[in-house]
Amino acid sequence: MKNVLIIAGILLFISCSNEKKEVLIADISCGQCQFGLTSQDGCDLAVKMNNTAYFVDGFHIDDFGDAHDKETGFCEVIRKAEITGKIEDDRFKATSIKLIDKK
Repeated sequence: MKNVLIIAGILLFISCSNEKKEVLIADISCGQCQFGLTSQDGCDLAVKMNNTAYFVDGFHIDDFGDAHDKETGFCEVIRKAEITGKIEDDRFKATSIKLIDKK
Protein backbone atom coordinates (compact mmCIF):
# COMPACT_ATOMS: atom_id res chain seq x y z
CA MET A 1 0.00 0.00 0.00
CA LYS A 2 2.86 2.37 0.82
CA ASN A 3 4.39 1.84 -2.64
CA VAL A 4 1.06 2.65 -4.30
CA LEU A 5 0.88 5.94 -2.41
CA ILE A 6 4.46 6.84 -3.35
CA ILE A 7 3.83 6.09 -7.03
CA ALA A 8 0.55 8.03 -6.96
CA GLY A 9 2.35 10.98 -5.35
CA ILE A 10 5.09 10.94 -7.98
CA LEU A 11 2.56 10.80 -10.82
CA LEU A 12 0.57 13.66 -9.27
CA PHE A 13 3.73 15.76 -8.94
CA ILE A 14 4.74 15.10 -12.56
CA SER A 15 1.28 15.98 -13.88
CA CYS A 16 1.14 19.21 -11.85
CA SER A 17 4.64 20.37 -12.73
CA ASN A 18 4.25 19.62 -16.43
CA GLU A 19 2.74 22.99 -17.41
CA LYS A 20 0.94 23.08 -20.71
CA LYS A 21 2.06 26.15 -22.57
CA GLU A 22 -0.46 27.79 -24.83
CA VAL A 23 0.82 28.42 -28.34
CA LEU A 24 -0.28 31.80 -29.67
CA ILE A 25 -0.18 33.17 -33.21
CA ALA A 26 1.24 36.70 -33.16
CA ASP A 27 2.84 39.34 -35.33
CA ILE A 28 6.60 39.49 -34.83
CA SER A 29 8.94 42.22 -36.05
CA CYS A 30 11.23 45.04 -34.97
CA GLY A 31 9.65 46.90 -32.08
CA GLN A 32 11.06 50.26 -33.11
CA CYS A 33 10.83 50.04 -36.94
CA GLN A 34 7.46 48.32 -37.30
CA PHE A 35 5.54 48.62 -34.02
CA GLY A 36 6.55 52.15 -32.97
CA LEU A 37 7.98 51.20 -29.57
CA THR A 38 10.24 53.92 -28.15
CA SER A 39 11.24 52.70 -24.69
CA GLN A 40 14.68 51.54 -25.88
CA ASP A 41 17.10 52.52 -28.64
CA GLY A 42 18.20 50.43 -31.60
CA CYS A 43 16.41 47.55 -33.27
CA ASP A 44 14.94 44.89 -31.00
CA LEU A 45 12.61 41.95 -31.49
CA ALA A 46 8.99 42.46 -30.47
CA VAL A 47 5.68 40.64 -30.68
CA LYS A 48 2.25 42.18 -31.10
CA MET A 49 -0.78 40.56 -29.51
CA ASN A 50 -4.24 42.08 -29.12
CA ASN A 51 -3.02 45.37 -30.62
CA THR A 52 -0.28 45.71 -27.98
CA ALA A 53 3.42 45.27 -28.77
CA TYR A 54 5.97 43.92 -26.30
CA PHE A 55 9.73 43.65 -26.55
CA VAL A 56 10.89 40.03 -26.43
CA ASP A 57 13.30 38.54 -23.91
CA GLY A 58 14.86 35.17 -24.72
CA PHE A 59 15.44 35.70 -28.45
CA HIS A 60 17.40 38.27 -30.47
CA ILE A 61 16.22 40.08 -33.59
CA ASP A 62 19.00 38.47 -35.67
CA ASP A 63 18.23 34.91 -34.49
CA PHE A 64 15.97 34.56 -37.55
CA GLY A 65 18.28 36.06 -40.17
CA ASP A 66 19.38 39.55 -41.12
CA ALA A 67 16.96 42.00 -39.53
CA HIS A 68 17.51 44.44 -42.40
CA ASP A 69 16.92 42.02 -45.31
CA LYS A 70 14.44 43.76 -47.63
CA GLU A 71 12.13 40.74 -47.99
CA THR A 72 12.34 38.88 -44.68
CA GLY A 73 14.04 41.16 -42.15
CA PHE A 74 12.09 42.22 -39.09
CA CYS A 75 13.05 45.87 -39.60
CA GLU A 76 11.43 45.72 -43.04
CA VAL A 77 8.39 43.43 -42.66
CA ILE A 78 5.98 42.11 -40.04
CA ARG A 79 5.87 38.32 -39.95
CA LYS A 80 3.66 35.71 -38.25
CA ALA A 81 4.90 33.28 -35.62
CA GLU A 82 3.75 30.65 -33.17
CA ILE A 83 4.97 31.82 -29.78
CA THR A 84 4.95 30.56 -26.23
CA GLY A 85 5.88 32.48 -23.13
CA LYS A 86 4.36 35.02 -20.80
CA ILE A 87 4.04 38.75 -20.36
CA GLU A 88 6.02 39.90 -17.35
CA ASP A 89 7.02 43.47 -16.42
CA ASP A 90 5.54 44.74 -19.72
CA ARG A 91 7.84 42.45 -21.76
CA PHE A 92 7.22 39.11 -23.45
CA LYS A 93 9.38 36.38 -21.89
CA ALA A 94 9.53 33.95 -24.82
CA THR A 95 10.18 30.24 -24.40
CA SER A 96 9.70 29.40 -28.10
CA ILE A 97 9.22 31.22 -31.39
CA LYS A 98 8.49 29.46 -34.67
CA LEU A 99 7.99 31.52 -37.81
CA ILE A 100 4.97 30.30 -39.74
CA ASP A 101 4.84 32.59 -42.77
CA LYS A 102 6.24 31.48 -46.10
CA LYS A 103 8.99 34.12 -46.48
